[in-house]
Amino acid sequence: MNLMALEGLPATSTFPASAGTLAALDAISAAGFDGVQFATPGTAQELSHCRGIGLGIAASGRVNLPAETDALAQQFADDGYECATLHVGWGLEDDQQACRLIESVIEASCKWRIPLYIETHRATIFQDMWRTVQFVRQFPDIEINADFSHWYTGQEMVYGGFEQKVAFLAPIFDRVRFIHGRIGNPGCMQVRIDTNATEPPLYVQHFKRLWSLCFRSGGRIYFTPELLAPDIFYARTFPNGDSIAAEESDRWEQSLLLKQIAEQCFEQAACHA
Repeated sequence: MNLMALEGLPATSTFPASAGTLAALDAISAAGFDGVQFATPGTAQELSHCRGIGLGIAASGRVNLPAETDALAQQFADDGYECATLHVGWGLEDDQQACRLIESVIEASCKWRIPLYIETHRATIFQDMWRTVQFVRQFPDIEINADFSHWYTGQEMVYGGFEQKVAFLAPIFDRVRFIHGRIGNPGCMQVRIDTNATEPPLYVQHFKRLWSLCFRSGGRIYFTPELLAPDIFYARTFPNGDSIAAEESDRWEQSLLLKQIAEQCFEQAACHA
């Protein structure tokens, strides 16, 4: 569970947000999650509590210049994180600059013995499907954190043929080791999933397909719901009866649903492995 998904939850959420951070970690564990991802460095007390209740810990960060990567990886390793996801570059780098950033991530990961997963995220060097595939072909040791919503919506994967793009992304799926669980549609990158629908919308089926292809690659993989708050323009809000903007859904309940969907995809992928 990505802890950013719990930020700014309204009082109507079923998550016990008012109980404090340690109690929140207990609630995450009780809900069946195996670990948490920290958006900012966890305190010594928080990290110790996670270990005490059997929750794994992952980190996240940003690397803008190659010189920044080594120190960040050392910090993650020294704090005992299992792995980390990284936003790398701003997406304006030329190929030479981007390659040096990728090299720095691979080198730091090997040096400090901590997996570092480059994220498919807007405003990074992996914001574009075509360019990411070229980098993967050039650097076969790349490991990826797939947040497919940035491509599905940002590059409108259904426009021009979803299946064609899935086939093009084959080199990516084999290198995905971490997934940020979020489902978007062609116009909005984080939407509510209707649990009462008799048949999932096409975009839900598309995300299930993408996740399943990652799961089929084998090896260790992390699935982490990351439904973000409206103040950073992810969760949609709509006026309710008293004109106060309300979130489209309970992000905690939706996170549990994404977890359930991912578990089903994983089981199906294992049957086809």
